[in-house]
Amino acid sequence: MDLKNILPEDGPPLSEVNKYIEKYKNDLIVIKYGGNVLIDRNVFNNFITDLFVLNKLGLTTVVVHGGGPRIKRELEKSNIQSKFIRGLRVTDKNIINIVESVLIDFNNDIVENLNKKGSEGVSIHTKNKNIIEVTPEAEELGFVGTPTSINNEILFNILEENKIPIVSPLGLDKNSQTYNINGDTAAMAIAKSLKARRLLLMTNVDGVLNKEKKLIEEISSKEILKMIKNETITEGMIPKINACLDAVNNGVTAVGIINGTKKHSCLWEIFSDKGAGTLIRK
Repeated sequence: MDLKNILPEDGPPLSEVNKYIEKYKNDLIVIKYGGNVLIDRNVFNNFITDLFVLNKLGLTTVVVHGGGPRIKRELEKSNIQSKFIRGLRVTDKNIINIVESVLIDFNNDIVENLNKKGSEGVSIHTKNKNIIEVTPEAEELGFVGTPTSINNEILFNILEENKIPIVSPLGLDKNSQTYNINGDTAAMAIAKSLKARRLLLMTNVDGVLNKEKKLIEEISSKEILKMIKNETITEGMIPKINACLDAVNNGVTAVGIINGTKKHSCLWEIFSDKGAGTLIRK
């Protein structure tokens, strides 16, 4: 295989890529791509390229996407104000229908573009091959779910055919009611269930920053808990960090938080010595 023809010019150096292809060949990587990152079509196309490259290099990846900004836009069109509790959107019957249709549209968009590029994506959501079973997270949140089980078999069947599962953060309860799930929580539940080697959370920040706002390249669970305590890590970053900690304490080797708006950050994180953001280990 000629790597030069597959790798983007502004991606990581060939010498390093070779080393890491071997390292990750038999491992599974779960990638969560935040909806706030994918509003910009250039970033979206860049992400599709990265997925295509990973697939062509033989890495096994599962993608979970967000959709916050698109949901917000649709709700605004219907004059619906969102209310958030602990960083999670309060979701009533009306909102869950909008959320579901927006996320499924976005899912199809990703799959179509991947297929055009030359890799095969497979849509997974509440209307097609649902893999996430949920219970309600908290009464005051309405239709917001916590994953209770993941159907690994559906994912493994897709992966065995060298296709890429594209998963919407939606799940069904035992009565087949649709629930919205925080994207990081959904990705973490899948990474844990599959015992993935890596969980990558692509967001619009460079990673975890210290008090001086400098990037921390690698950090342990213990150090992170201290940072939450002394309020270095606050607000929207807390649910993300909690998802990371849950993953590394339950069988995922490491979690990377990286800036998905930077070109090929996904490839730089996996295939280069210096990585691209913050790596969290147990």
